[in-house]
Order: sequence, then structure tokens, then C-alpha cells
Amino acid sequence: MGISFAYGPTDADAARATLERALERGVTLFDTADAYANGDNEQFLAPFLKAHRDEVSIATKFALGIDPAEPTRRTINNEPDYIRACIEGSLRRLGTEVIDLYYMHRRDPAVPIEQTVSVMAELVEQGKVRHLGLSEVTAEELRAAQSVHPIAAVQSEWSVFSRDIEAGVVPAAAELGVALVPYSPLGRGFLTGAFVQAESELSADDFRQQQPRFTGDNARANAALLAPLRRIAEAHGASTGQIALAWVHQQAERYGLPVVPIPGTRKAARVDENTAAAAIRLSAAELDLLEPLAGQVAGDRYADMSFTSAGREGTAPRG
Repeated sequence: MGISFAYGPTDADAARATLERALERGVTLFDTADAYANGDNEQFLAPFLKAHRDEVSIATKFALGIDPAEPTRRTINNEPDYIRACIEGSLRRLGTEVIDLYYMHRRDPAVPIEQTVSVMAELVEQGKVRHLGLSEVTAEELRAAQSVHPIAAVQSEWSVFSRDIEAGVVPAAAELGVALVPYSPLGRGFLTGAFVQAESELSADDFRQQQPRFTGDNARANAALLAPLRRIAEAHGASTGQIALAWVHQQAERYGLPVVPIPGTRKAARVDENTAAAAIRLSAAELDLLEPLAGQVAGDRYADMSFTSAGREGTAPRG
């Protein structure tokens, strides 16, 4: 996402080098969406995908609309005709005949999820999609979807600071044999120490300026929570970001399901750092040190949490 949208200016040449470096380091899942820069992100990926189609899996999404004139405004559409139009647009922009993993980006509660997944299943039957995914769904929604067609993956925010999905979604996914794909496992850069105050340190068009936990008193309070991450990182000769990723990786053992985090970056050097985190093993004592952090985080993940599984479940947030 960050290559084309949400996190301020980017360099196209550096971004292309980042994609190549990721593949060199063994990364084979590349995640995009039709909402990222109104389809531009899919188009940007097309030449890379064409050059490496047999080596990589491509994931994209439908359902979320972002108004270019008003970036903070979101719309959600799960209607059948809209889905059918979206897959054609994504296939065209990506320059491929099939999407490996096709997600419902966000859920419209007004449309039965069984209906949405039935339309998605048609795309599998037609050979346009290989596997189905859902993003930010509740445990109940996941079970309802699974009753229609196998769901390969659920993508939701999950990090040492954001753990609301552990209340219902993660156990349901483990029960059903569904993989978890954590987005923003680095807390949109906050867990790396890349910034503290979004208002003063990030560009005016940076999406993080709209997220409550990165502004004002919330940001200052949350920055203080990074101290345990720093101590653990120092002990491992690692970065705080690597410790945050190691924590996410180890949740696979804790909950008994595949966990495939997708840390976004625009820099090849960060790819090296992020992939190396998979080799870091945190001790039980270190995991205990990180355990209370999410419950102390100030501010929600989004200004409008109705777009998230936690917002619809009404669960007490764990960060």
C-alpha cells in the first residue's frame, strides 16, 4: 500500500528495487488492493508480476472505496454486480489471468456475507481466482463465510499494540483451519520508532495523521510503551521493528494456526531487516514483558472503528 498511497511521497525506482529485493529474500506473497491509489498500486505491480508470475502469489481486494478528493472518506460495497466488476478491473490492471488470493477488503453488514462469498466462489469456479480471503471480519462472519466456501486467509491488523482480534477471530480461524495475515504488524512504523507525533513529523497527506493513537497526548503516551521493545531489541542486537515482527511470528505457535505477516515498506534495506526477524526467537520472559502493552495503548486503531471486526463485535479493545 505504502508504495502508492497513504504514507506520503514515494520513489518509483526505489519501490521497484524493493520488490525485487523482497523476492530475492524469499518473499513470495505480494499484497495490494484496488483501493490503493484508485488502482494505481495494482498497475505499478503489473510489470513485476509479469516478470515473476510463476514465482509469486498475488493478493488483491475489493469492497473499499476511497474518495481521492476526500481521502478520509470511506465507502464499502459488497453487492454482487460490484464484485464482478471489481475482479475484471483488478485482472486488467495487474495484467494477469488469475488472482491467487482475493479478499473482501471490508464488510458491509447490510449485505449477507453468505451472498458475498457465493459471488466470490463463482470467481473461483470461473478460474479468475484461486483462493478466497476476508479482511476485518468477526468470528461469526468468518464461520458464516466458511459455510459457503473455504476461506484461505483472514487479514486483520495484529501487532504487539493491536490485539483485539484475539478475542474471537484468531480462535475461530484456528478452529476452521484459516491462516491469519496480520497487516500493520509494525504499527504503521510506530513500533520501529520511525516517528512519534504524526502532526509534526509526517507529511500533510499521510494517512496516519487521521489515526487517533498517533496524534496528540495519545502518541506521547504510546511512545513511552516502546521501552520494553527497546530493551529486548538491545539484548538481541536487533531493531524494535524486528522484535515486533518476531512477536507476531510466534503467535502461530501460541494459537496453532499459520501466521503470515505483511510488513509494508518502500526500501530494500527494510526488506532485509524485516525478513531477518523471522529468525529471532523471543523467550517466555520477553513475551511476558510485551504481554501488557496492547492493553495500555491510548487511542483506537481508526477514528471510525465500525469498519473493523472489533467495532462490530463490541469487544473490549486490547490495543
